[in-house]
Amino acid sequence: MIKFTIITLFREAIEPYLKTSMMWKAVDKGLAEFDFVNLREFGLGPHRSVDDTPYGGGDGMLLRCEPVFNAIESVKAKDPEAKVILPTPVGETWNQALAREFAKDAHYIILCPHYEGYDERILSIVDYKISLGHYVLTGGELPALIMIDSMVRLIPGVLGGEQSAEIESFSDGDNLEYPQYTKPYDFRGMTVPDILLSGNHGEIAKWREEHSGKVSG
Repeated sequence: MIKFTIITLFREAIEPYLKTSMMWKAVDKGLAEFDFVNLREFGLGPHRSVDDTPYGGGDGMLLRCEPVFNAIESVKAKDPEAKVILPTPVGETWNQALAREFAKDAHYIILCPHYEGYDERILSIVDYKISLGHYVLTGGELPALIMIDSMVRLIPGVLGGEQSAEIESFSDGDNLEYPQYTKPYDFRGMTVPDILLSGNHGEIAKWREEHSGKVSG
């Protein structure tokens, strides 16, 4: 089973998605588990502060070390083998190959940063720095959902069909899945390729291979 403990200030931004569709199915089948840690509970002072202004000046606020370390250590106290993932623009770019590598029996702690950023010393407790691309988001909640979804759907038994995750786009590096069609045969003059209705599985496989693409550079 794959388990995710999500450390966030905004559980309500994540939880609804994890209770729907394939994510709910994975939990219902005992294939995945989602847990939350409220970073605010580890905040400092009467206002449970988790951020402060950066040394050297500058706009915005940074996550402080103390709340983050204490939150992560509270999870690791129960499972020392849990690995910490930090969504960050400076990390390794997430892709299908990484999703497949991570989609195994494991416990991942995903820290969702917010505000302007985080104290650099937090990286010392992080196992994997992951970037979703060359852009910046308000917080780590969306990257967390994207990573979780891309991993969970690869677990055998989640999608249903045995080959569902094998034939789709990016399943073999930079491949793009072949075009697919369903009823009706003719929709506003656009018809389904006749080869797909031929029943000749060899020719259909050949057509699909010919019409699979590659990601352009």
